[in-house]
Amino acid sequence: MELDKMDENDWKYHGEGNKSLVVSHSRTDLVYLPSGVTVYVFVFQTVEQAFRQIQNIVDFSSNVMSSLLGEKFVHSGEVVKLPLEFVRQLSIKVQHQRPAWRCDKVMDIYSGCALCLPNLTYPVLYQPTHTPPLCVEIKPKCGFLPSSKHVSKDIKTKVCRFCMHQLCKLLLTKPLHCSVLRNRQRMHFAIRQLIEEPQNNFKIFKGGQCIYSSKEGSDDSLDLNSLLHHLRPYFLHGNNRINSHMSSKAVLNDFIQVRETRGEGRSFCEASLFNKERTRHGSQGLPSDSVLFRILQTQMLDTQDIEGLYPLYRRVGQHLHDFPKERTHLQIDGLYDEAFLEKLQKCPAEDDGSVEYAAAKVHQYRIAMTAKDCSIMVALVPSNEEEDDDEGHKLSNVVPPAFSSLVSILDLDPKPFDSIPCQLRLDQKIVSFYLRNGSALPKGALQPLPAIFSAPEREDCTLLFHPV
Repeated sequence: MELDKMDENDWKYHGEGNKSLVVSHSRTDLVYLPSGVTVYVFVFQTVEQAFRQIQNIVDFSSNVMSSLLGEKFVHSGEVVKLPLEFVRQLSIKVQHQRPAWRCDKVMDIYSGCALCLPNLTYPVLYQPTHTPPLCVEIKPKCGFLPSSKHVSKDIKTKVCRFCMHQLCKLLLTKPLHCSVLRNRQRMHFAIRQLIEEPQNNFKIFKGGQCIYSSKEGSDDSLDLNSLLHHLRPYFLHGNNRINSHMSSKAVLNDFIQVRETRGEGRSFCEASLFNKERTRHGSQGLPSDSVLFRILQTQMLDTQDIEGLYPLYRRVGQHLHDFPKERTHLQIDGLYDEAFLEKLQKCPAEDDGSVEYAAAKVHQYRIAMTAKDCSIMVALVPSNEEEDDDEGHKLSNVVPPAFSSLVSILDLDPKPFDSIPCQLRLDQKIVSFYLRNGSALPKGALQPLPAIFSAPEREDCTLLFHPV
């Protein structure tokens, strides 16, 4: 990237998260910007703070999360220094495109530091002459129920915290989708729920442009018919199709279906709308080499639950109060190098009373929280039927169409060490609210999905994921 020649008019607003604003390049055919570039611009007080914080994200992603989730799925990016005049002009340009409820957060225009990543909604596999690629962004959420001896409320072993947290939305007649990290049937059901009510957990892109999402703070209704209009051309060659006619149900079934291998069953969330009888009979788990399985295993580094972890956090906090310089030795704020991960992997199974054990468990929890809050990007590029069938690059149906695919995991920044007390208070608040209101839901509060999803029969269509 030729930083000294950057023009704000070549960049467009892409979205934003809690601490970042995302812009993407609009001319992906430029040779010095391979496949487009996404830049995350953060808000900090000084140049040194900005650079160190973003470098910590890169180190944590490349040395910790990449090892746990798979190097081929993680794009760590690099820290770049942008021309300050470019950043200032870019801030002015995108301000009117930002959601009103986000405009109180000011973009950093003083440090010029940013994180540069590939535009995962517009994959390198794509050739401009072909049909525009599709990309799905989904937040899998936590995929297991805690079994720690430290759990004080039995309800936490029966209902996942995400479902408890969603109760207020459920009372507002918004569907409850639970996690996709369970088994094949529950995953399909969760994705259907996400299509009905994506909230901030599900987005669909076409040609790098978002065509389906729920804008937080917006009253705009979702246009499912528009989504079907976009998707139908990609799935005209499935099973039992006559004269290229496809029902809406068939389009969404083709879009949702994925092939999974049979696995062991696990406890289910009782608050989910998913019929638990379907889980008890013929449940299919996640294959051990899948992206979802890797994320689930990383989430399960949270072995103590927040209730068991908080005393360990206080042990570390007291030690740091007595010996402030130990913060660097215990790597509270980094460095996130290979030695950091090695310490966590060597952490003893039983508490030996040491501050090192407590710090390792807190770090494991932070990693698990990152995995619970990550996003998965699945980019799908339609393949021409006349192209050779390279099994190493296909996501294919039992019949055409076939897709080249790229699966990536993002939002892998480390969670702050000092956020543990806030996590405990939030957990207590959520559980308390659920215990007061969970059993008081009136009959019919669980809104059925539209008829497009409710037909019991389903065309047999399976998509196969293979690595790029």
